[in-house]
Amino acid sequence: MAEIITKPIEEKDKEWVASLLAKQWGSTIIVSRGKLHQSNKLPGFVAVIDDNKVGLVTYSLENDCCEIVTLDSLVEGKGVGTALIEKVKQVAKDKKCRKVWLITTNDNMEALRYYQKRGFVLSALYPNALEESRKLKPEIPKIGIDNIPLRDEIELEIKL
Repeated sequence: MAEIITKPIEEKDKEWVASLLAKQWGSTIIVSRGKLHQSNKLPGFVAVIDDNKVGLVTYSLENDCCEIVTLDSLVEGKGVGTALIEKVKQVAKDKKCRKVWLITTNDNMEALRYYQKRGFVLSALYPNALEESRKLKPEIPKIGIDNIPLRDEIELEIKL
C-alpha cells in the first residue's frame, strides 16, 4: 500500500484547495454553529499518495478548542481521512486544546458512522440550525442525502 504523506497547506496548494472545497461543499464558505468560515483561508493539511493530492482537512482554533471545518478524502478505504484527523489532533494537542470538535448534518449517516469509529462522540444536537445557516449561505440545499430534509446540526467531539 502506498504511503500517505500529510503536509500543511502551502501557497502553491491554494488554488487546488479552493477548487476542491467549491466542488465538494458548493462554495468555499462553510457555516457551522452560526459562524461563517472562509474555508480556503483556514489552516489545514493536504494528503498526498504517489504525488497525487488525495485529501484535505481544514480547521479553526478558538480558545482551547479546535474545530475540524472540512474533511475530504478523494479515495476511500486507504486511511486518508484518518491520517488527516490525526494531524489536526496533533496540532490541537500542541496548542493545548482540550478537544477537537466538528459539525455534521442530520442527513449524513456516513459521517456519523465514520467519526464515531474514530473516537468522536455525539455531544450536541442543534435542531433547525440550518435555517439560520442558510441566511449566511443560501446555497445550502433543503433536501440532503437520501432525500432527508436538511435541518439540524449535530456536534461531535473528541477530548484530548
